[in-house]
Amino acid sequence: MKKKTKKTLTAMGFGTAVGVVNGMFGAGGGMIAVPLLKKLGLDQKNAHANAVAVILPITVLSAVLYLIKDYVDISQSYSFIPTGIIGSLLGTVIIRKISPVWLKRIFGGFMVYAGIRLLLK
Repeated sequence: MKKKTKKTLTAMGFGTAVGVVNGMFGAGGGMIAVPLLKKLGLDQKNAHANAVAVILPITVLSAVLYLIKDYVDISQSYSFIPTGIIGSLLGTVIIRKISPVWLKRIFGGFMVYAGIRLLLK
């Protein structure tokens, strides 16, 4: 199999995995998208940036499907949306200023914290 074909098939498999995780757990697909994008050859910062770009359409589709199935009480989301937008703006500024080593450490620490918290609750 040609190297390009193998890389494309691998990316498609990764995309499916990210979509499943994101659809089941919310934007948690980004937690697996970053390491997968790095495996495909992106550097740390580009992997994080591309993960956001990958997650956006997946998250929009998941949100629409959850709204259609009446799983969402949109009024419960109103306070998160404006503050989430502010946080997103801050994150894009911070990522430009932080070293890839520290970005990797912070991301890893967050993943460990989230995993432990989920296991203990």
